[in-house]
Amino acid sequence: MSSARILITGAGGSAAYNFRDALAVAGNDYEVVGTDVKPFHLELLDVEAKYLVPPVSDPGYADAINRVIEAERIDFVHPQPDVEVGYLAENRDKLNAPTFLPDARAIALCHDKMAFNAHMKANGVSVPEAIKIDSPDDLKGGLEELLKINPRVWLRAIRGAGSRGSLPINSFYQGDAWIDYWRGFRGLDYGDFMASEYLPGEEFAWQSLWHEGELITSQARSRIEYIFGNLTPSGQSSSPSVAKTVNRDDVNKIGESAVRAVSDKPHGVFCVDMKENAAGVPMVTEINVGRFFTTSNFFAHAGLNMPDMYIQLGLGNELPERPEVYNPLPDDLYWVRMIDMGYRLVKEGEWASKRI
Repeated sequence: MSSARILITGAGGSAAYNFRDALAVAGNDYEVVGTDVKPFHLELLDVEAKYLVPPVSDPGYADAINRVIEAERIDFVHPQPDVEVGYLAENRDKLNAPTFLPDARAIALCHDKMAFNAHMKANGVSVPEAIKIDSPDDLKGGLEELLKINPRVWLRAIRGAGSRGSLPINSFYQGDAWIDYWRGFRGLDYGDFMASEYLPGEEFAWQSLWHEGELITSQARSRIEYIFGNLTPSGQSSSPSVAKTVNRDDVNKIGESAVRAVSDKPHGVFCVDMKENAAGVPMVTEINVGRFFTTSNFFAHAGLNMPDMYIQLGLGNELPERPEVYNPLPDDLYWVRMIDMGYRLVKEGEWASKRI
């Protein structure tokens, strides 16, 4: 058993909370410190120390993180929010502790969903048809083309997590009004959105861990129900309330191909989102790069602790045991969670409820 002091940034979010939960069930001894820009949700995190730092856009951000590193003798830094992943990848030489991040070019590409879509298409990876919406004319033309594929079109913001700015539409009026809302209340406008082929099939999340170009392990799950999905205009929130392990060769192949297309030498965490088109083909919609999916503790509780392996590799340690590269978990495990209700791992056929 090894011991290390770990810093999690953006630690007030649920993804960081679940990352911390995964470390708690690891076979290694971790002392964890958390930072965030607000004090509220840090109160919920079980860590050794909690610090408030300026946002990543502040010139003093790096100095603040380094002061925490020095004060807490930090051995390894894990950034969870995309903005901190991007900044630290670009400025890792300014940090006084190691990270385990992909190359900055790959991260920048994955953070621009329109550029990412075009890059995937150019590299032969299956992606939905997509059009950048720079003007009302682009919206009209995009709808005309994309409605030939499906009676709905997926309109979304080019940047951001959690299905940001997403809405299924079937008319110019709906799309223009949606962009007008975001312009007036959120600061996004034409130029910040893309329209893509609506994908009606099953949704997959393929989580993978890489080291210097080698795929260490991977596992897919499907999102069955979403946290408050019934309350959102799009019907989903990207964060599942019910998920299930999935073992499919096509999902594994497409996920690996997508990662290899964005990086010549993948290194760190790459979490690939896919959704089936009308023909049942998984189409890559984005890669959450350099950080884990929100429910990283699902696989950890099932026996595949990728956050633990990620830290050990980031510290330069050898893994004592290597899991299977593909499908290390059985495909009959469910992860059930809800706000204020906790979580539970359930095996197919072992539900506590019964029909009457």
